[in-house]
Amino acid sequence: MSGPDDAERRTSAFTRGLTLAENRIAQYGAGTCLAAMMLVIVISVLGRYLLAADLIPGAYNIIERVLFPLMVFWAIPIAHRDGTFPRLTVLVDRLGPRARLAVSVFVLAVELVIYLILFRFVFEFAWEGVARERMMRIATETWPVYPILVMVPLSFGLMVLEIARLLWRDARMLAGRG
Repeated sequence: MSGPDDAERRTSAFTRGLTLAENRIAQYGAGTCLAAMMLVIVISVLGRYLLAADLIPGAYNIIERVLFPLMVFWAIPIAHRDGTFPRLTVLVDRLGPRARLAVSVFVLAVELVIYLILFRFVFEFAWEGVARERMMRIATETWPVYPILVMVPLSFGLMVLEIARLLWRDARMLAGRG
């Protein structure tokens, strides 16, 4: 028979795993994209102004269509966890602890519904892109875009898990079990 300690341990393990996944994706994925963006820009500018040659054809398209979107989508879950998203706390801070918790549960439930809807449509769009092997034009070549599309539902899936975790935590505290 499992007791409250087992549930707390499972929740804690889930939270640790989710945090680790979000951190790794943000650190390695978004960090690599940021470093690649800087390299592409520096090489492109040096080539253009010092050598009068385009060293990386389609550099703007690579940054605009590949590196920047990946960096943003990989950083979304960690930004939400760290609280860097804008939040409306002016009115909520004036409420009592229980009312503040109730508002938090309501807002998280609304966020969860919104992110689930977004996840569904983003997943369908990515699935279609993979099925059709979508391509994009970079300079004079075409590159597959579907490997990048797969990362977007992953990001929104992490967001859904994070919001569900927060909703579970706050709902338990509101019910007096946290």
